[in-house]
Amino acid sequence: MRKIDMNDQLWARLLALRGGGRGVTAGDDGDPTLALYGPIATARERFVLAQVGQSLDGRVATPAGDARDISGPDGIAHLHRCRALVEAVIVGVGTVLADNPRLSVRAVKGPNPVRVVVDCRAQLTGDEGLFRDGGAPVLLIQGHDAPRRAYRGEVLRVRRTEQGLDPREMLEALGDRGLHRILVEGGARTIARFIDAGLVDRLHVAIAPLIIGSGPAGISLPPIVDLTSAHRPTAKVYSLGSDILFDCELRSPAGSAASDCQKIRVADHA
Repeated sequence: MRKIDMNDQLWARLLALRGGGRGVTAGDDGDPTLALYGPIATARERFVLAQVGQSLDGRVATPAGDARDISGPDGIAHLHRCRALVEAVIVGVGTVLADNPRLSVRAVKGPNPVRVVVDCRAQLTGDEGLFRDGGAPVLLIQGHDAPRRAYRGEVLRVRRTEQGLDPREMLEALGDRGLHRILVEGGARTIARFIDAGLVDRLHVAIAPLIIGSGPAGISLPPIVDLTSAHRPTAKVYSLGSDILFDCELRSPAGSAASDCQKIRVADHA
């Protein structure tokens, strides 16, 4: 297991890589911290990272829907580093309604990502906290036939089918606005859509030493009979300190979806 030992010098180097800094190399030099975060910071084409924070027993919330504080302090710092290294963070409307997240970088130094909310049917009213906190810009992705409302943010219209909004069209719309490094943070249904479409390059599963006992599961694979049928993505394991992180490669370096990974499903609870 590799140990993440972040310091100010390494973090400054990663932020410089994110900005395309001259004279800054992307090689990890055998350092696990650069090996974990370097691929995110150096991505110049479309790169999609999905993040799941869960308990030891695989829960991402209580039965009542409380999903806050599952990750320990180092797990939160890791999530905020990921936010700082991407250009946009995506969440579903259920996450906004349930958790009222700020989606900002607070645990580390760095830029706040553009906040993208998938709100297919225009359920948000515009009174939610992220519209009024003075933070990073907000983009709403809504169906072409959703009711039109006034928001303190830009609305992107995407064709809605019986299956909902196409994740590929969402990424294309974001790419047209210069947003290529994307973090899909939640909820589980939103993450599942991007994974099922074979669009996620890396999946981070952060496990905290917490036992909830019941509640929604973080990852739900299709039923299998024998363990020989289980999907086994290539993964590296890192100690963040308070949490353990699995860095799973879902797409090959060439950009094609890994055949053993694209059927992963995340529990539909948010």
